[in-house]
Amino acid sequence: MGDMTNSDFYTKNQRNDSNHAVGFGCSLMELRSLMELRGTEAVVRIQEDSGGIEGLCQRLKTSPTEGLAGVSTDLDKRREVFGRNLIPPKKPKTFLQLVWEALQDVTLIILEIAALISLGLSFYQPPGEGSESCGTVSAGAEDEGESEAGWIEGAAILLSVVCVVLVTAFNDWSKEKQFRGLQSRIEQEQKFQVVRGSQVIQLPVADIVVGDIAQIKYGDLLPADGILIQGNDLKIDESSLTGESDHVRKSADKDPMLLSGTHVMEGSGRMLVTAVGVNSQTGIIFTLLGAGGEEEEKKEKKGKMQDGNMENCQTKVKKQDGAAAMEMQPLKSAEGGEADEKEKKKASVSKKEKSVLQGKLTKLAVQIGKAGLVMSAITVIILVLYFAVDNFVLQKRQWLPECTPIYIQYFVKFFIIGVTVLVVAVPEGLPLAVTISLAYSVKKMMKDNNLVRHLDACETMGNATAICSDKTGTLTTNRMTAVQCFVADVHYKTIPDPGSIPPKTLDTLVNAISLNSAYTTKILPPDKEGGLPKQVGNKTECGLLGLVLDLKRDYQTVRNQIPEEKLYKVYTFNSVRKSMSTVIKLPDGSFRMYSKGASEIILKKCSRILNEVGEPRMFRPRDRDEMVKKVIEPMACDGLRTICVAYRDFPADPEPNWEEENNILTDLTAICVVGIEDPVRPEVPDAILKCQRAGITVRMVTGDNINTARAIAIKCGIIHPGEDFLCIDGKEFNRRIRNEKGEVEQERIDKVWPKLRVLARSSPTDKHTLVKGIIDSTLVDQRQVVAVTGDGTNDGPALKKADVGFAMGIAGTDVAKEASDIILTDDNFSSIVKAVMWGRNVYDSISKFLQFQLTVNVVAVIVAFTGACITQDSPLKAVQMLWVNLIMDTFASLALATEPPTESLLMRKPYGRNKPLISSTMTKNILGHGVYQLIIIFTLLFVGEQIFDIDSGRHAPLHSPPSEHYTIIFNTFVMMQLFNEINARKIHGERNVFDGIFRNPIFCSIVLGTFAIQIVIVQFGGKPFSCSPLDLEKWMWCVFLGLGELVWGQVISTIPNSKLRFLKGAGRLTQKDEMTAEEELNEDQEEIDHAERELRRGQILWFRGLNRIQTQIEVVNTFKSGTSFQGALRRQSSTTSQNQDVTNVSSPSHVSLSNALSSPTSTAAAPSGQC
Repeated sequence: MGDMTNSDFYTKNQRNDSNHAVGFGCSLMELRSLMELRGTEAVVRIQEDSGGIEGLCQRLKTSPTEGLAGVSTDLDKRREVFGRNLIPPKKPKTFLQLVWEALQDVTLIILEIAALISLGLSFYQPPGEGSESCGTVSAGAEDEGESEAGWIEGAAILLSVVCVVLVTAFNDWSKEKQFRGLQSRIEQEQKFQVVRGSQVIQLPVADIVVGDIAQIKYGDLLPADGILIQGNDLKIDESSLTGESDHVRKSADKDPMLLSGTHVMEGSGRMLVTAVGVNSQTGIIFTLLGAGGEEEEKKEKKGKMQDGNMENCQTKVKKQDGAAAMEMQPLKSAEGGEADEKEKKKASVSKKEKSVLQGKLTKLAVQIGKAGLVMSAITVIILVLYFAVDNFVLQKRQWLPECTPIYIQYFVKFFIIGVTVLVVAVPEGLPLAVTISLAYSVKKMMKDNNLVRHLDACETMGNATAICSDKTGTLTTNRMTAVQCFVADVHYKTIPDPGSIPPKTLDTLVNAISLNSAYTTKILPPDKEGGLPKQVGNKTECGLLGLVLDLKRDYQTVRNQIPEEKLYKVYTFNSVRKSMSTVIKLPDGSFRMYSKGASEIILKKCSRILNEVGEPRMFRPRDRDEMVKKVIEPMACDGLRTICVAYRDFPADPEPNWEEENNILTDLTAICVVGIEDPVRPEVPDAILKCQRAGITVRMVTGDNINTARAIAIKCGIIHPGEDFLCIDGKEFNRRIRNEKGEVEQERIDKVWPKLRVLARSSPTDKHTLVKGIIDSTLVDQRQVVAVTGDGTNDGPALKKADVGFAMGIAGTDVAKEASDIILTDDNFSSIVKAVMWGRNVYDSISKFLQFQLTVNVVAVIVAFTGACITQDSPLKAVQMLWVNLIMDTFASLALATEPPTESLLMRKPYGRNKPLISSTMTKNILGHGVYQLIIIFTLLFVGEQIFDIDSGRHAPLHSPPSEHYTIIFNTFVMMQLFNEINARKIHGERNVFDGIFRNPIFCSIVLGTFAIQIVIVQFGGKPFSCSPLDLEKWMWCVFLGLGELVWGQVISTIPNSKLRFLKGAGRLTQKDEMTAEEELNEDQEEIDHAERELRRGQILWFRGLNRIQTQIEVVNTFKSGTSFQGALRRQSSTTSQNQDVTNVSSPSHVSLSNALSSPTSTAAAPSGQC
């Protein structure tokens, strides 16, 4: 553990030994060293030191059955002695650090240098009056006052750079803050069941203390280290800590050590918490990482892992899944950002690394950046050549030494003009717009019950073409109620009167249901008067317990007679068994086993059934077939889920071998079959209709039988009677998609999925196969984008494989939440529709911004370029350009990216992956408005002085005062942008651009704010902004020309797109690259798309200047990978982990998933999950 840590522990150790006196019979160090042991060693040590687990509980002053008393003084003392259950987050970047990062932008650096040179030169007075000989060059500098003011331009540029930097830094800072808010929200979501004062309560993970008795069950992610007190059939996936993919069996007498950050894959039990937070096994690794992180980072980048131990721990942590105890998450955000860039690129871009939109935008930004670079270079070259030719060739002047500073000043001015063109050309607002739009959406989606864990999922949802939804709890209310039953040879359509059932049968039934269910499942009195009783725990079991209550009996008294620790053996429910059984020891020493499960599965194992007087009679296969026809199918056709309850008696001697399940779970006696109803949520049919209108196919994938599934699907509107569709079960599905060798074939899946609407009795593997099949399908020209919902641990692989994984916030297990992108906090299908709406809105917001930004870019670049070439001076000055840049980048991205979504977004088909970013309508708008603005500006530039009867501002000498002429050009330009921003609100060629404008207060305030600042700049900007005040008439003209934009917008939207053939080509420019990038990703040969590769060559200085874009994309990435702590760690040394990851996956086509699958969730599921 390194010396550092030892000395640390030493000091703690001294402090804690003194704590023996404070009252616990156990010091922190003893517990830590105990938790490092495994298996039998640990059992022996507990036995020797404490006299078994009971003794350890006494030393920690807790009771194995009643837990801690929950007195706050006691809890505080425990936190003080043994630590809290959280890991202190890394400090966020300070505002100054963010400012420093924003300053790294190359374009800004170039501007700063140019401004400094210009500043320095303006203070330099050439000696003597020899300046006459420098010719016309210095004509304007005669005026003393003017030459004094020469410094203003440089200072103004510096000032505007400061503005840009502060705005960028502030944006980054608020993003970071929002992100941390999201993290803490996710942490609070995770609760754990703990026994306090003999009551089972749900506690936030951070409140767990040493000495707590925690109840663990299938699907939990352990929040702290502990020792198992009692367990039923418990299997743990420890791959996140040990890398061992097989599940580890845990039992109180053989291997009781449970570690934080590991997943419970089967069974249930109770554990005594012995180490929390920084002292748990995961915590120790985190501390090593954190403490060793700074020194290690440098070594790591060079790939030197000198410390073997550290390396060991690195690999451990890499496999540690995102949650590695959720409360450790704040660490992640910081880690994610700092992961070395190169490492990031090495990490194979698995499906979720880079969102479609970002790929398209990076490519676009690079293309525009290139064009801008070329334009600005040409501008500078033309200006310099023109100046040189004019002065030294045509006027045959000598280059005099005393004129050098003046010439240099000219060159600097040309250089500044060049940089200005570049500044305007580069759309650094693009990534900003994406980030703002995503961050805004995520914040708002919280209100719509969508907790987004990976930012890009929000945008991907907008492209979704298929949703594979669970039935239970998502489409239905997940409030199970027993409505029919078949008992004592009678099929009751309503719950019978307890008197009509033979007393013997009734007793057996009540015992079977009460004992053979998780003791954590209960029915509590309603929260509100007159509400429905509260169901806690497994809902199906709640339905059965409800039946017991309906039969006027109390399950709690039965449970009190046989408490949980007296249960002899429990076979917990899992997706293979599809049943649950509990064995109890009867007073005479013999055994009785109660079983319950899906009726078709249990009935196959029954050889007897209780008759009308409560005696067992023979139950032959033909009786079973008759029962299926007469009882089970009618129940299923009513949309009921059928559960069979049965029992079997075993002799005391010889005691059966409980491990041989196949011999135990046969020869049962059926007691009854219960039909449980789970009503459809009232808002679901409407939501599904919206999806179908929006071009999204909804498929239901469920574990229920086919009749129940079909009945519910019809109620939901997933299928309509008379349509051509498929409803099949898992068996039939596998028969259709596998060849003779039992391998899944894509072309076979392609025959099935287009018509498939309901897949019943499906295993998690089937779900994964279906999702993969739809995603990999090439049947349709658009690649399908699939969203999947899941709640069980075994849904992990499917959630990871899908483009967007939705986990259930209430019913979902921690493992499912970990694998998901979005958590539905209300488990409701209609929230998915909201997510689609927000996703489409993000895409549209970006398009609106693009349409606006590109118009400004095209116009500003052309104006600056032609203006400079014809009049040797850009009509728009550097400082003005920076202001325009600020309007169109930062403010416009805020205004246009925060448009709220409307229902109309759901009235069109999804865009699909290969649709070019700039549609033909947008191209038409950009070119149309560009033409209008250029005509106006060039008219003003060349004949403006005649129209307004003012002095011409062209060919002005160096340092001349600002002219009204150029001020009018600048002002008109800004006015046109402002009104065009309103046009940009609509991108599908709608007529009414004001529609819903007041629903977006941000937009209104930004437009008005910009207008106000513009007035201030023109009237009082003076020399720094190169503006001279205008009178009211000229102002009216500027605003009038701006308003022309709105009228012109209407003209443009009347021109049909079909008339403009060339637009199709323009829109498709990006499409071809897109396709190739897409194919590359699909074939997983190429990890990085074109744009990234270009960026990576970095031969051109400019691409390093895309730094700002990268930082912002990086923030978004941090957002995404941040939500799995792994993101950062996995990237930091992806190379080592990749070798191990690939081994987890059997079929080569999954290699791209390897990173995703290296999480514990699926290390387990992968080998079984892909046959």
